[in-house]
Amino acid sequence: MVLSKTSSESDDSVHSTFASRYVRTSLPRFEMPENSTPKEAAYQIINDELMLDGNPRLNLASFVTTWMEPECDKLMMASINKNYVDMDEYPVTTELQNRCVNIIARLFNAPLKEEETAIGVGTVGSSEAIMLAGLAFKRNWQNKRKAEGKPYDKPNIVTGANVQVCWEKFANYFEVELKEVKLSEGYYVMDPIKAVEMVDENTICVAAILGSTLNGEFEDVKLLNDLLIEKNKQTGWDTPIHVDAASGGFIAPFIYPELEWDFRLPLVKSINVSGHKYGLVYAGIGWVIWRTKQDLPEELIFHINYLGADQPTFTLNFSKGSSQVIAQYYQLIRLGYEGYRNVMENCRENAIVLRKGLEKTGRFNIISKDEGIPLVAFSLKDNSLHNEFEVSETLRRFGWIVPAYTMPADVQHVTVLRVVIREDFSRTLAERLVSDIVKVLHELDTLPARLNDKMVEVEENNLMINNNNNNVKKTEIEVQRAIADFWKKYVLARKASVC
Repeated sequence: MVLSKTSSESDDSVHSTFASRYVRTSLPRFEMPENSTPKEAAYQIINDELMLDGNPRLNLASFVTTWMEPECDKLMMASINKNYVDMDEYPVTTELQNRCVNIIARLFNAPLKEEETAIGVGTVGSSEAIMLAGLAFKRNWQNKRKAEGKPYDKPNIVTGANVQVCWEKFANYFEVELKEVKLSEGYYVMDPIKAVEMVDENTICVAAILGSTLNGEFEDVKLLNDLLIEKNKQTGWDTPIHVDAASGGFIAPFIYPELEWDFRLPLVKSINVSGHKYGLVYAGIGWVIWRTKQDLPEELIFHINYLGADQPTFTLNFSKGSSQVIAQYYQLIRLGYEGYRNVMENCRENAIVLRKGLEKTGRFNIISKDEGIPLVAFSLKDNSLHNEFEVSETLRRFGWIVPAYTMPADVQHVTVLRVVIREDFSRTLAERLVSDIVKVLHELDTLPARLNDKMVEVEENNLMINNNNNNVKKTEIEVQRAIADFWKKYVLARKASVC
């Protein structure tokens, strides 16, 4: 598998107009240059290329924070050279991480006594946090099965088909069967009743999502907990729950405080949350919190002493920067409960403004729910002439990055556009986005209709017939390439007709 690729349409050198006052020779694109480059030239070359990146503030596809206060930026730059793993050398940084863990654990209603220390760790994001939580569930399940003299070679985990790809990675990398609850039309999150039906003696946990990536909806963790308690009583199992609160963990406590989804529910044993999403920190920080010390097997914790003192570590990586940990602590004490509530309420209000503006056009169905992550997921009421992908592509001309995607299996015929409302997305931007979407719709209405699905189906059938006539069975990738070539020819023909 190729993890990187190079552009075939450019030459093998990097050129910069303004850097020519410092250096006249071009730089090799994919090899280290033989000689050093003046710092001014190196800066200018890279800066010129980065100008072509999208504007992070207008990247409405991402949940990740794109703005922080200048004071926090200063703290991050001052600590950018600190390796977080050197706990003995940077004890204050370690202390700040421990404070974050305890603050977040109490925010999630962990059953801690007044002087008791919470169990948790900072990670590079929720993906690593989920891997660690999954490993803890797997090891606890294996240890129990071994003690009972039962097989422990076929663990599984139950999730909805709407889970983020990191769950598929966990299942693949750590050899755990992923049992997905299928979605249905109009119901795009995991059904707790169906999830509990899929639980068996080999289920290490059921994973619930507090804020689906697809439409922002919160799954019903309370109902899942209650149903699972009854099943555990009937079967004698003790199947637990993990809550993937990557997006919703810093939202629900502030604007939905009565919603029971966290450690108030007895079967919730661990929770992950992304500090770099609605924790309001730049990319690179996540957290995983365990209910009690017993929920994190001691055997998974490593102890090292070659950095100066005995240091416990439970992470998938080792070295990482300290800046994001410090930034998280800054946000927690800077904003406090009141500040986070104000930010989240403002995001929710701006989401409502955007949703009402889209509804007013009369052209969209709203897929997202009122209660959940502040985002708006929507689809065209009529996509027979032009579809959501064309809307997404045309919006880029206005600077907006709005993703279009299909739903998972069983509802893949539903295509959705999604706008994530972050702290730096104002009401003015929401109104401007609606205005630009209306312009895009008017522009598309004047263009010829796209190639309809029936014609694509006919072309695919023709490819299959040709394969059969030649008695040569093409591979899946060959069929995909043939279809792609067909689409390219169509697009070129369409451009020619427009000109």
